[in-house]
Amino acid sequence: MWFSGGSSRSRCAEISARFWNSPHRLTRGAEAPGYYLGAYTWHKAAAQYLDESEQVNSILDELLDIEGDPMKVFYAGLSDALAKEGAIVRPAEQDGRVASRALLRSWPGGGDFALNPHDDDSQCADPQMADFERRGVVGRSVVALNICLENGMAGRLAYWNIQPDAESKSRLGLSITGSPYPLASLDGHETKFIEVNTGDIYVFNGAHVHAVEPSADNTHARTTLAAMMGFIDDHTVVTRS
Repeated sequence: MWFSGGSSRSRCAEISARFWNSPHRLTRGAEAPGYYLGAYTWHKAAAQYLDESEQVNSILDELLDIEGDPMKVFYAGLSDALAKEGAIVRPAEQDGRVASRALLRSWPGGGDFALNPHDDDSQCADPQMADFERRGVVGRSVVALNICLENGMAGRLAYWNIQPDAESKSRLGLSITGSPYPLASLDGHETKFIEVNTGDIYVFNGAHVHAVEPSADNTHARTTLAAMMGFIDDHTVVTRS
């Protein structure tokens, strides 16, 4: 699902500027080089992720305290739609502690991709997260939410028409990480390269392999405000970063 220009450029520019000027912005390691602010679940124990979420949620609340916060607007619309079906949307939680409300990130890498081909589904099965609510998404669709705050030249979303099965993930050693898929393993599968512009809000099935192209002008390819979500039962959607 794609909402072209779903958020205004001025609003996106304000959030982006706050991200780049924030003293809380961090650098991510070799597995996915880039800059981020927030907490992410990839390859972490639930306790560590929730500790980091506690530390950063108040920072995110302040950073996103602008009129028309696009993530808040999106979730409000989703909540209204789900309420008609008797369902709710809320942050994932454990023992009274809640997930990070969002993840701001930018991928400045080069090579074939700034962010290598990966899926968002595999990490839901990580045994380190066995006692966290997101585990309930296993066997259901994991949904990626991205709000483009800025983008350089190129920086397209690459999306492959393949949801790798358990056997394929095991053979590649990606059963609980889902990253990175060797390009050779994706040969023969339909690929779409999608232009992403400032203000676009895009929501897709994260079980499909996807990646981010590098920027053609040697700047950060794309800065996004992002989260993931999924049903954990027939009436509850949980969100996390």
